Formats: sequence, structure tokens, C-alpha cells
Amino acid sequence: MIGEVGHFALALAFAFSALLAVIPLIGVARSHGGQMAIARPLTYGMFFFTLISFIALVWGFLVNDFSIAYVANNSNTALPAIYRFTAVWGSHEGSFLLWMLVQASWAAALAVFSKRLPLVFAARVLAVMGMIGVGFYLFMLLTSNPFERTIPLIPVDGRDLNPLLQDPGMIIHPPLLYMGYVGMSVAFAFAIAALLGGRLDSAWARWSRPWTIAAWVFLTLGIMVGSWWAYYELGWGGWWFWDPVENASFLPWLAGTALMHSLAVTEKRGTFKSWTVLLAISAFSLSLLGTFLVRSGVLVSVHAFASDPTRGMFLLGFLGVVIAGSLLLYAIRAAKVQSHSRYDLFSREVLLLGNNLLLVTATMVVLVGTLLPLVHQQLGLGNISIGEPFFNEVFMWLTIPFAILLGFGPLTRWKRQKIAELRSSLLLAIALAVGLGFALPWIFADVVSGLAVLGLILAFWIVFTTAAELRLRVASREHKWPALVKLGRSHWGMVLGHLGFAVMIIGIAVVQNYEVERTVRMSAGDTATVGNYQFHFRSMEDRQGPNFTSESATFVISREDGREVDTVVSEKRFYTVARQIQTQTALQVNPFRDLYIALGEELDDGSWAVRIHIKPFVRWIWAGAILMSIGGIFSISDKRYRLRRKNEKRARKQAAAEAL
Repeated sequence: MIGEVGHFALALAFAFSALLAVIPLIGVARSHGGQMAIARPLTYGMFFFTLISFIALVWGFLVNDFSIAYVANNSNTALPAIYRFTAVWGSHEGSFLLWMLVQASWAAALAVFSKRLPLVFAARVLAVMGMIGVGFYLFMLLTSNPFERTIPLIPVDGRDLNPLLQDPGMIIHPPLLYMGYVGMSVAFAFAIAALLGGRLDSAWARWSRPWTIAAWVFLTLGIMVGSWWAYYELGWGGWWFWDPVENASFLPWLAGTALMHSLAVTEKRGTFKSWTVLLAISAFSLSLLGTFLVRSGVLVSVHAFASDPTRGMFLLGFLGVVIAGSLLLYAIRAAKVQSHSRYDLFSREVLLLGNNLLLVTATMVVLVGTLLPLVHQQLGLGNISIGEPFFNEVFMWLTIPFAILLGFGPLTRWKRQKIAELRSSLLLAIALAVGLGFALPWIFADVVSGLAVLGLILAFWIVFTTAAELRLRVASREHKWPALVKLGRSHWGMVLGHLGFAVMIIGIAVVQNYEVERTVRMSAGDTATVGNYQFHFRSMEDRQGPNFTSESATFVISREDGREVDTVVSEKRFYTVARQIQTQTALQVNPFRDLYIALGEELDDGSWAVRIHIKPFVRWIWAGAILMSIGGIFSISDKRYRLRRKNEKRARKQAAAEAL
């Protein structure tokens, strides 16, 4: 019964999305306020029935309803309850239902918080969200129904969840990533609504910007958690592999970062309008492209979901409709998109445009590097591989000018800036950055790596130019340093975002150039020395888990002088139902390094292959991403957005009182 309830609720959600896509636009065309106003109730209905459908699938997992094929394929009676819940989005059909719940949630949030928007514009935005929903609901109902039945051959037990997904990272990574992916549809909806109305002004950018930043924050955190999860779960010891599915999430992040900065220029200076619209279309289109790559079967990856060509063709068609339709609309309306602002060659506008061009270049590099092997294979030209060395080399050369411009940007004024006014601040920042960049590796490392020095110089350049910008702002205020407290949250968001990027560069530069890795043969009682640490293999024990058996190796980590650091456990798990082996890494961490132990294969003589890493500053990569996300949250909560909502709410109440 629960399967029928979920399926029927999904069909009703599709019906509401179809009505949402049509009725408000008819109301706009007829200037009918009632038909435009119905957009919000339709949005709430779409969200409500999607939520009911999702709850039905969750209930099916919690009660082990193996009459639902999706539950039978991704759960088991021995699976712990928390993983029965996360198994809801553990494979293609359920994960797409989560995707649709996130989509409906963004639309419902728009309906709640868009009351300050003009009715016509809000109706268009919600109608575009309805159109997107129509395509996705059809995709689910026609090709990816999570409520298909196993009747009459109902299995006694399920096949179990993929062992890779039986991890706490599964709880938070997909929801965060989907919030970011799908959130880009909001920026897209604002852009299309503005094009439909022929009104691309600073007001549109101001309305769209908080939603875009929110989606970017979720996407940043989702990618960060995914990197951390893969780091310790897969046992490879890397934090980023340039896997095609990783690239699929990185593409909309790059475009979204460019869009976020372009919206700031459009909002404050009324320029870059065409560029901003194209970035909004591109960010969402790249999200759809990522969905196609992950769910069509064209990629072979540990992250990929499905291999059904029917699904792939549907998604490819939907992607084509979205891109072609939005670009056609843009071409029709392009003549009305004009910018009248003037600015000198050395100004904040030009620097932001330069960084945007670098971000778009990086996006194209990742896109071509990801798709070229697929196209090459489909054309029958054989297999080619574009992997980590290519991406690392290209991104290094793109990061250098990007970081330099990022340091200049906050110091420069809008329209024009005299370089002489910044000479002393820039020279001091350069001197400090170069000095520290060379000094720290020379003091703390055995070997001075040129690439590490370059990364540190770029990171410190961003840090010191950001500090210089704050100092200049304080110097222009009457009360000096207390003036820092009065800076807007949006400004502090920019500061934290830039500092977070600098922290991330430090982490990447150090771990990439000073990581120590060794694979050693060890038996119980053996000791291996790696770097400045000793790793003593104390014992091997057999353990029984809820749905797996485990061979657990206990290691005692000590310093060279014999002082004990910690005792850690690395496991080799065998999942009895799935018949798969999974490595659980052992980690001993502090803010400045990770000690990483992964138990490999058992060798013929009873010893084990053990992979040991010393990874300095690797956690600074994720700390930088968190700091950037906090900066985004600060920007969203800026008082100019909060005060505008309060003023508009007060005006509506006053107008209602006068009407009475």
C-alpha cells in the first residue's frame, strides 16, 4: 500500500508542477492577478506531495518493505537503521526522488520569501521552476520510478546497500550537493524571468544574488564533504582525483563562482548584464550536464548511478531543450540588454571581469577534459585518458593570475583607481608574501619545493592584500579600528571568502609537495618508520559487525624518540550479503598533519601490505572551503537584504491599513 501512496503522490506533484508552469504565465499575459497569485499555492502543493512521496519511500526502507523493488535492491534486514534511512538516496531512483524534494523545497522557499517581489516577476520565476519540475517529474515517472513492485515474487531479504555508501558521509554529502546543484535552478529561473519581462536591471540582480550565494554555499560544502569522504573511505589517500563525476560537480561550482561575482557588479554598477545572464544559464546547464553524466551510464566511476540508455536519452533531450530554449530567448531579448556604466582599465569592474574570464576558462578546461575521452570513444577513435597531471598543470597556471587579481580586486575602487594610491600597500604585501613564502619552507622543511613556495606566495599575497584593504577602510573612518565592527556583513563575507581561498591554497601547496607515502609489508609485531614517526603493528583481530565481518589491525603510532602519539585501527571488512570487501582507514590527525594508514591485501606468508601516508596541512583544504562557505552565509545575512524586507513588509501593512 505504501508504494501506491508514494507513486500517486508523485503523480500529483507532477500535476501541480504542470499547472505551475502554465497558469501563472497565462495570468501574466492576461494581466490577471488571481492567476498570477495562484503560483504560490501550486508551488506549495508540488512541495507537499513530493514530501509525501519521499516519506513513503523512507517508510518502505524502515519497515523493510521488499515488495518495493528499490528497497529490495538497496537494503537488508541486517542493515543498521541509520543506513536504511540513507539508503533512500543510495541508488538512482531514490536519489532522484531526493533531488526532486530539494527542487520542490527551493521552489517553496521562493514562494515564501518572494512576497516582496513584484507579482508579475514572482509569477514568472515560479512558473520557470514549474517548467523545470515538469521535466524532472516526467523523467521519474517514465524512466526512474522508485515505487516499482517486485510482486508476485517478493524476496525474503534485500541485496544490501553498496558497502561504499555505508558511512556517515552518506548522511550529509548527497543532500548538501543536491541543494547546491538544484539551487542553481533558482538563479536560472530569475534570469529567464527577467528575460521574459525584458527587464535586466540592478533590481533583478539584487533579488537573485542571495539565492545564488545560498546555492553556492551548499555546493561548496557538498563538494568539500565529498572530498573528505572519498579521502578516508576509498583508501586511496587522495583528496581530489579529477574523477569525471567529481568534475561534474566542480563545473557548476566554477560557473556559480563567476556568476556570484558578476551579480555583484550588475547589482552595484548596472553593468555586465549580458554576461550575468549567460553565466546563470551556464551554471544551471552544467548542473543538468552533471546529472546526465552521472545517471546516463556514459561514465565509469565509483560515483556513477545508472547505465540505462533510455534515461540518458531523456536527460540529454531535456538538457538540449533547456540550453536551446534559454539561449534562443536570450538572443531574442539581447537587444534590450544594455549597460551604460563607464570605467577605466584599472578598476574593480575590470579586475572582476578578468577573474570571471579565468573562471570560465577553468570551466572550459574541466569540461573539455571530462568530455573529450567520451566523445573520442563514441566516435570509434579509441580510448584516451585525460587525468590528474593534465588538470593539475593547467589549474596551476590559471590559479597564478586568478590569485593576483583576487588580491588587487578589493583594494581598487569602482570606475577608476590610481595605482599610485595603492603603491605602498601593494609593495608591503608583495614583500611580506615573498618573504614568508620562501622562509617557511626553508625553516620547516628538509627540501624547499619551488611549487610549494609559489603556492605560499600566492596565498600570503591574498591574505596581506585583504588585510591592507581592511586597513585602508579603517584609515578612512573617524574612529579608526572600531570601524571594523561597523563594516557590513557582505563585506566580511568577501573577506572570509578570500581568506578561505588562501587557506585552501596553502593546504594544496603543502600536501601536494611534502606528502610522504610508503607501502610496506608488515605482520603483527613489526614496526615501520616513515618520516618522523614509527608505526607498530600491534595485533590483528577478527570482529563481527551487523552485516559484515572484519579483520582489524591495531597500530601504535610513536615519535622517533619513543613518545606514543595514539593507537588507531584499520579494518578490512567483508560484507556478507553484498559479497564485497571494503577498507576502513585509520587516521590520527591534528591541525597540521594527518597520519593515514590503510590496510591492503593479505600476502602469501600471512603478512599484510600496509599503505602509510603523512599528509601535512591536508585539513586546511577543507577548512578553507568551510571558511568560504561561512563568508557566503555572512553575505546572505547582510542588513541591506534584511532591512529591505522589513521596509517592504511595513509598507504592505500600511497600505492594507489605509485600504481598510
